[in-house]
Amino acid sequence: MSVVTVQLGQCGNQVGQELFDILCRDAQDGQRTPYCTASWERFFHQTTHGELVARAVLIDMEPKVVNQSRAKAERSGQWRYGDTSHFSQKQGSGNNWANGYCVHGPRHRAVVEDLVRREVERCDRLAGLMAMMSVAGGTGSGVGTFVTQCLRDIYPKSFILNHLTWPYGTGEVIVQNYNSVLTLANLYRLSDAILVHENDTVHRICSQLLNIKHISFSDVNRVIAHQLGSVLQPALTADSYGCYSRNPLGELVSALACHPEYKLLSVCTIPQMSSSSIAYSTFSWPGLLKHLRQMLISNTKMEEGIDWQVRPPAASERTRSLTGPSFNRSVANLLILRGKDVYSAETGGFEDPALYTSWLSPKEAFDVWKSPMPFNKYEKSATLVSNSQALLRPLDNMVGKAWNMFASRAYIHQYIKFGISEEDFLDSFTSLEQVVASYSQLS
Repeated sequence: MSVVTVQLGQCGNQVGQELFDILCRDAQDGQRTPYCTASWERFFHQTTHGELVARAVLIDMEPKVVNQSRAKAERSGQWRYGDTSHFSQKQGSGNNWANGYCVHGPRHRAVVEDLVRREVERCDRLAGLMAMMSVAGGTGSGVGTFVTQCLRDIYPKSFILNHLTWPYGTGEVIVQNYNSVLTLANLYRLSDAILVHENDTVHRICSQLLNIKHISFSDVNRVIAHQLGSVLQPALTADSYGCYSRNPLGELVSALACHPEYKLLSVCTIPQMSSSSIAYSTFSWPGLLKHLRQMLISNTKMEEGIDWQVRPPAASERTRSLTGPSFNRSVANLLILRGKDVYSAETGGFEDPALYTSWLSPKEAFDVWKSPMPFNKYEKSATLVSNSQALLRPLDNMVGKAWNMFASRAYIHQYIKFGISEEDFLDSFTSLEQVVASYSQLS
């Protein structure tokens, strides 16, 4: 089954291009194996000349990034985007969610829907749709939300996964918190699951683990693409009977987003290191999984800085919503293992009931996928996709900052003039405050 990806705005198009590049190179390494065939079917279609063409639609209100992404794909010599699978205009959304959602989205609805429809019709079987976007600006967030709404209307029974890039906490755009609140509140009712990468976290990975001295957005995008690829590439599920999973988005949503109040997913991957260090490093499954489990418990996204003092609560403490400020309670976790001797990996540590909410058993809350194929040059690698309290603090901070701005009526007029009312803001705040409360009270 195939996934149609919709890349929206500057960030969505840049991350999407890096993702398809990694997916293609990884599948090429496994030439003509069932793994390679499953990956190609999932993310690419082939022309009569054997060229790999991404199952993707590129959308931006300015042409620069779309043209750059298409050119980089072409230069790879391994894959490309479709000749007519893109749309852009000459004027952006001005970092204004309302401009993207109320103006650009409706104005170009017909052409965008037609582009997506053509990609869907190229699929023998549709697994679902993945929209990639940032929440800080205007096009990715505003147009992205409007396009997601259109996709939900047109494909009501299809799985929709939104991948969001969360802005730097220090601020990329003065109104980024407004844009983020409006995006998340609307996507929460439209999307089946929302997978989030935080720029601050990825930046630290680039600096501390990859030893990059002058970090660019390209470096950040490659880390995000690596983690996404490790989630989306074919793997064997518990009930796949030796065949690679057929519906990646459906199985991801089924494993992790079991309740409509809990849709926020975070990702951490181990190991992550510079390419020059990989050749001199060895990894064992017990060591990788021990570190990854503690990263989950202490809500740490990388090996450096793991707080080994944080421990799961005892059975007598299960009535507390949190045993301490650092303990990270989960609704559900999906562990994805790739590489050598993968079937020898012992994953029992992730089945501890203390890690999960009391209203789901570990058997229902934990799932594991495995593939003997190494991923992106790592002999062994483990990725954890978690529906947990990991995003609670950044979400609460973002809502708080947006509310403070709203209370002083800062920049509200810039949204009202495009059709967003103060009631729309209040509805969004109410929706996200309920999400914050739900994750805070996990027990």
